[in-house]
This record gives sequence, C-alpha cells and structure tokens, in this order.
Amino acid sequence: MRIARVGGPGREVPVVLDGDRILDLRGVTADVTPEFLEHVLPTVTRSDLPELQGAGELRFGPPITRPTAVICIGMNYAKHAAESGAEPPTEPVVFLKHPNTVVGPDDPVPIPRGSTMTDWEVELGVVIGRRALYLDSPADSPRHIAGYVLANDVSERELQLRTSGGQWSKGKCAPSFTPLGPWLVTPDELDPGAVRLRSHVNGGARQDSRTSDLIFSVAEVVHRLSQFMALEAGDLILTGTPEGVALSGRFPYLRPGDVVELEGEGLGAQRQEMVSAEGTTV
Repeated sequence: MRIARVGGPGREVPVVLDGDRILDLRGVTADVTPEFLEHVLPTVTRSDLPELQGAGELRFGPPITRPTAVICIGMNYAKHAAESGAEPPTEPVVFLKHPNTVVGPDDPVPIPRGSTMTDWEVELGVVIGRRALYLDSPADSPRHIAGYVLANDVSERELQLRTSGGQWSKGKCAPSFTPLGPWLVTPDELDPGAVRLRSHVNGGARQDSRTSDLIFSVAEVVHRLSQFMALEAGDLILTGTPEGVALSGRFPYLRPGDVVELEGEGLGAQRQEMVSAEGTTV
C-alpha cells in the first residue's frame, strides 16, 4: 500500500494511492501520525475508502507528519565512503537531523546563506511503525518497520566537515534539507535490499546504485540503533547515500536555480529547485 499526504503545507490530507485513484483516509485517521502507523495502518483496506475528488491537482507533502526524530547513517556505501576520503566503517556512523528539515518531495530547497558547498544525497528512508529497543537480532527488525520512503539528505559540506567541531549535524539541519516522499510504501510491497536509487542535477546523471550495496542492511541498521536508543513509531531513519555526490570532486555543488531530481524503484520520484536563502525566515 502507498500512503501519501496531499495539499498545501500544514493542510495536507492523508490518502492512499490506488493506481490512478487517490483515496481519502480521513474517515480512518486525521493524519499519518505515529498512532496511525502503529495501530491503524495494518488494518486499512482500500475497499473502505472513498475517492478524493480533485486530489490530482494537489501538492504532495511529506508522507508522514513531522517525525520526532530523524536518524541518519553515514558512509553506508563503500564507494561513497571512498569518494569521501574515508575507509568503510566497521560500525554505523550515526548523526541526527532536525525534524523541521522534513518537507514535501517537490518543495523548493533554500541554499543556506553564504554556502558554496550544498550537496544532494538520494537515500532510502525507513519509517518506524512500533517501538524498538534492544532488539535481539536483525531478524526482529522488520516487525518494527511501517514502511519505506524516498529521501534527499541535503548536506552543507563546509559546515558538516570543516567547521563541524567533530560531528556532522551542523551541515545537515538547515530548513528544508530533508525532502521526503512522495509516498510511504508498506513493507509487503518493497524489498529494501533491492531498490535502485538514482539522482540527476539539471538533467545530468549523478548517482545510480542499489541498496544491495549497503554496508549495513536496513535490518542491521534498525537492530544496531535499537541497542543505544529507543526507536519510536513515526521516527525516520535515512540509511545512507551511494557514490556520485558533489563531495567527490567530480561535480559542482548546488547553486540557486539548479534542479535536483531523485528516483527510487517503488518509491516514486522527487524534483526540487534550489533557491537562495537570502531573505528567508522559515
């Protein structure tokens, strides 16, 4: 099942995508909340839902409400670690993003003031469906996953690496730095170990890889995270990006007016225009 939210920012309506039809979920839930993901989503059937008239003209928002946590795994593809000048990690590299970075898949992304090193990162996102703490093994992880999403882990590399103070979050937390969606797909419809991820900038190919190349699989990531934090329903995990980013030195960093397009098999597509943050207050 594909779950989405359509409408203007702050006014999104929860829906189910059923082929060419967009079905209204408001008779079941007011929004795609943690409570919905944990208790209601497993019981939803398309036959119970009316079609939402005019929905095809509406903006796609992020497919979940603002998460309480955005947890990220760094350098989780060996070739991306190499292009970053690092050895593949033997333990997951973990950093956090501010939840207010999450926006719709096609919303504009402001480049931070003074930035000359803003970068793109196509990623598979994991949405937690039930609390996970001290899981016994990776085999336990799937029971705690509500679904999967396409994400862009936009990054400001100077803040991330040069003035970081030893951690990465400074370069990850600017407003709109996590475009998400267009939909959440439930685990029965996606194999997270075989997803092709691609990115383009201004029509030029950048990234093209598969999640089969992950160093730490989705199940391993969820298991390991649960050993030192309680993952809650609605939390978002970004699992890492493949090679082909500007940090590699092969491509220029993003500038206002650039267009970033992302695709994930079974996850849909995104398109963001990069804009100047000058004068931006949100």
